[in-house]
Amino acid sequence: MALDRRRFLAVGGGAAAMAATGLGTAWAASTTDRKAAHDAIPQPSLRGFTSGSVVANGIRQHYVAGGTGEPLVLLHGWPQTWWMWRKVMPALAEHFRVIAVDLRGMGGTAKPAGGYDKKNMAKDIHELIRALGYRSVHLAGHDIGSMVAYSFAANHPAAARKVALLDVLHPDDSYYEFRMLPRPGQSSASPWWFAFNQVRQLPEELIAGQGREVVDWVFDYLLVDRGAIDDRSRAVFGRNYSYPAAIRGGNSWYQAFGQDIADLKTYRPVGTPLLGLAHPGYFPLMRATLPKQGTDVRVAEIAGTGHYLVEEQPSEVVRHFLDFFGRRR
Repeated sequence: MALDRRRFLAVGGGAAAMAATGLGTAWAASTTDRKAAHDAIPQPSLRGFTSGSVVANGIRQHYVAGGTGEPLVLLHGWPQTWWMWRKVMPALAEHFRVIAVDLRGMGGTAKPAGGYDKKNMAKDIHELIRALGYRSVHLAGHDIGSMVAYSFAANHPAAARKVALLDVLHPDDSYYEFRMLPRPGQSSASPWWFAFNQVRQLPEELIAGQGREVVDWVFDYLLVDRGAIDDRSRAVFGRNYSYPAAIRGGNSWYQAFGQDIADLKTYRPVGTPLLGLAHPGYFPLMRATLPKQGTDVRVAEIAGTGHYLVEEQPSEVVRHFLDFFGRRR
């Protein structure tokens, strides 16, 4: 399976599958349900971790926490929730107080009409950690979460101890150059979801109740080992992305890219120590770009994975995190 930058530059079933998750019955596709603005989408549980929520930056934010030690905040990408970190959270909790957050617009966090620029989403996280009693934290983000994590370091440097960025960089002018039409003979398809997610209202109508079909396609396209995200987890993500409010929220992350690009131009290279982790197709771009965006940067390639490297190579991610963030002494 060939891995190239264009293919992996991202981002960020049925009733039986829903029943298998323990999340309740499948989506009821009535007109009322399709247009409802759900915030409290049912979430799975992870042994040793507890679910909580706080109101911060004007919205209710959901998080799952466990372990003791220095705080390590984990931010997911598209089209996922905090559950994407499930494979690494137990090992990390042996060394840190792990706090996996649902970003604005997804999972158990509120889904307001606006506020999806990464600068404001970083403010969400900054106010959340203050509400939890922390002045500073370690931070790791994947995909859209990586954009938020970098914005956090740029806008709240005193609150950022160390920051890990996984497989995506903050939006810049290169995003305006994405081509939607593959050239003849080009094996990889265009990143059509970048354009589709810019469309307002229509995606909610088309995808409501069918989020599983979307996440299955995205995962199968961007994974090397399709089994790395199992059926239960696909059902979790598919259910979350089946609610119109969550579809709109996740798409709003993309619709804010123009503001994100403008904001990046106002940032100086951050002084917070940065770790960039990337799969082989994205690694050359991260290695060339990230050192220009920070003054203390290390970049590493994760082999044998596609875009969803936390789920395909969890042991490698944990190893790099412990080397970077530090181990419990």
